[in-house]
Amino acid sequence: MRFQFKRQLSPRKRRHLRVRARVSGTPERPRLNVFRSNKHIYAQIIDDTRGHTLVAASTLERAVHERFPDPHPKVEEARVVGQVIGERALAQGITKVVFDRGGYKYHGRVKALADGARAAGLQF
Repeated sequence: MRFQFKRQLSPRKRRHLRVRARVSGTPERPRLNVFRSNKHIYAQIIDDTRGHTLVAASTLERAVHERFPDPHPKVEEARVVGQVIGERALAQGITKVVFDRGGYKYHGRVKALADGARAAGLQF
């Protein structure tokens, strides 16, 4: 999907559109999407054919927040979110996903989330 007004989009959004042109979630292999803000990190497993979110986790949830080590840098928070989303996905019978880094570099918190999800048993 090409946009005509590329100058109005942020560089991250343009990278995300390039990634999304190639990556799509199916019922057999849904998409693990990552959104990173300055304070929090969010992850969703999405079936793009139906447009439904199957599983979600973020640093804002109390169940996730209780599992943070003390002290908890943001990279450790992301790793815990990855573990939680992996456990929730396995509980719903999802074992394989396609990783959508959301236009962010595969580095730091995004990589920690992916490592946490892999440690929980997701394959991608």
